Amino acid sequence: MLLKERKRDNLVCRVYENRDEMGKAAAKDAAEKIRELLKTQDEINMVFAAAPSQNDVLKHLLEEDVEWNKINAFHMDEYIGLEDKFEKTFAYYLKTTIFDKVNLKSVNYVGSGDVETVCKNYTELLSSRKIDIVLCGIGENAHLAFNDPPVADFNDKAIIKAVKLDEICRNQQVNDKTFDTLDEVPQYAVTLTIPTMVSAKYMFCVVPTDKKAKAVFQTMYFDISEKVPATAMRNHPNAIMYADKESGALI
Repeated sequence: MLLKERKRDNLVCRVYENRDEMGKAAAKDAAEKIRELLKTQDEINMVFAAAPSQNDVLKHLLEEDVEWNKINAFHMDEYIGLEDKFEKTFAYYLKTTIFDKVNLKSVNYVGSGDVETVCKNYTELLSSRKIDIVLCGIGENAHLAFNDPPVADFNDKAIIKAVKLDEICRNQQVNDKTFDTLDEVPQYAVTLTIPTMVSAKYMFCVVPTDKKAKAVFQTMYFDISEKVPATAMRNHPNAIMYADKESGALI
């Protein structure tokens, strides 16, 4: 059940009764856009976020009628330094939650190892492609991908870069129960930049739980600036943010 809809600049935010309805609505809209795009192009380049916030939309997207074999899947961001803890990586989340469950045309991970090489290789991979769809969330600090306020740059020249994670972002990983303690959370990551994210033709942003209510409010009503990285979506011509009753309580 859709409880309310708000629009600020170009960004539409739809608030649903619960997480399941939110995820189902986002999945339906994303699947419809995939089908629409495939009427006029042979393949789709799609970027996926990896976080518990994405559980509901990915579950329902798997139930949709989608030609997965025409989708090139791309990994949005990854921690640095978890080579010996693969089960804690975003690559592992995407692999087990969706990538291994469908017959994708290609699966493209950020990779691990030397950071400069990782960024160089992923830049070469994406520089020749147009991103069609981004399926993402926002952080408790309103980060977009791992572009926290201290490192977000709306005019970034890089496609992907290494960043230091701020404490709010690292604490979120504990709140999400992906790590037990703050000390376990890596301090650095590689991430697609803001310009790369918003270069997509369509953005479907899924943001549940009361811990994101402040970030949703800031994204909708604060000035568009790197202080609230997710506000970059307000300039995007085709961005929708999906919230549940808790995350959308303040708008």
